[in-house]
Amino acid sequence: MAYNLLPCDREQGYLMPASLRDWLEEDHLSWFIIDAVSQMDLREFYAGYRSDRWGAAAYDPAMMTAVLLYAYCQGMRSSRRIAQALEENVGFRVVAANQQPDFRTVCRFRAEHEKRLERLFVQVLKMCREAGLVKLGLVALDGSKVAANASLAANRSHDALEEEVGKILAEARRVDEQEDATLGAERRGDEIPGDLGRRTERLKRLQEAKARLEREAEEVAKLAQQRVERRKAEEVTTGKRKRGRKPREVLPAVVGKANTTDPDSRIMKTRQGYVQGYNVQAVVSQDQIIVAVGVTQEANDVQQLKPMLDTMERTLEAAGIEERPETALADAGYWSEANATGGSGPGGPQLLIATTKDWKQRKLLRQQGCPRGRIPRDLSPRDRMERKLLTRRGRALYKMRGIVVEPVYGQVKEGQGFRRFMRRGLDAASYETSLVATSHNLLKLWRSGKAPWALAAARWN
Repeated sequence: MAYNLLPCDREQGYLMPASLRDWLEEDHLSWFIIDAVSQMDLREFYAGYRSDRWGAAAYDPAMMTAVLLYAYCQGMRSSRRIAQALEENVGFRVVAANQQPDFRTVCRFRAEHEKRLERLFVQVLKMCREAGLVKLGLVALDGSKVAANASLAANRSHDALEEEVGKILAEARRVDEQEDATLGAERRGDEIPGDLGRRTERLKRLQEAKARLEREAEEVAKLAQQRVERRKAEEVTTGKRKRGRKPREVLPAVVGKANTTDPDSRIMKTRQGYVQGYNVQAVVSQDQIIVAVGVTQEANDVQQLKPMLDTMERTLEAAGIEERPETALADAGYWSEANATGGSGPGGPQLLIATTKDWKQRKLLRQQGCPRGRIPRDLSPRDRMERKLLTRRGRALYKMRGIVVEPVYGQVKEGQGFRRFMRRGLDAASYETSLVATSHNLLKLWRSGKAPWALAAARWN
């Protein structure tokens, strides 16, 4: 019986050269990323390449940049997975023009150009602004803990670090003595022991972690000494002895723990428990475009309000955006009287910072209702902020916080798989976060269908 089926011949060669344009639809993300990169100023990427045609030819930096941005949009950050996708995934093959750099090349390009890749965030933000996407009537600020490329079990106390460093150094001395006895004091072997590099690298990380704990202990002791001296000076000036417990002079006592895998990371508390990681901060516009991003080692958000608003100001200025937000929203993690009275600085946005958790705020509204009349003059900064949040306008504005910033973290964590850093160290984490934010904004621009170059082509046709 003959079936009416399309032929399936895997041995059939192409009768004419294959065209990448036939592989994917014109509105596919891969073509969008290629067009977006073609609009970017990548001159600084090319500055490190030779122009005299000496040596082996390198991959085009524009192509490599497009591959990385496309990979981050797909939630793929591992260089090995990217190299595999360049062989198997049609979208990646289109972006790479059917070229297949290996994972070492991808990893090396990302490491060599990490600062340049970080600066692409401003260029993409400018594209979003040209498309009319960056609505800055209000912005929302929030932080989220992201796991480091390290384990909680790798944390050690100062005494444990000192003991482990001593063991490694003692082992190194023992090996040296054995080699001296075997080869002679003035000779060396032709082969380096296979574990020498690993032992040296581990010793370096242990010493960094130990030094960090000692540095933090000295800072704590220094602050305590400053409090003692300040109290003494005030007593001398006033001629009166101050009431309350007298601060004690503190010797540098090393407490706490440091991670031997990633000494820059910290123990962070989340709803699911404790993680070894970093605190990622983001300022987001009304249409969920990230306008500022940062990474901190501090688990608490309260000290991040002003730095992030300052970062937003610098980013908007670099992107050539003149508009500034009128209102900035933040949850109770950012509350402090200092933030409420001067967190945004002169001329900055009006701040709406929750003083308690959302469910407590709703309970207070049910009990007290919406405040009316003139604001009493004797209110504390906390009472004044609570009154502002309970007004009809304050409630309507603060309700936007959950719609603006929280979905962004859901999109980058679930959609782009940004739950764990691939690299170690605070600087590397910052560069990686910037790439994630850049790809998030590119996805928003792609889904909007308002890319400036796409609209120009439509008008031309």
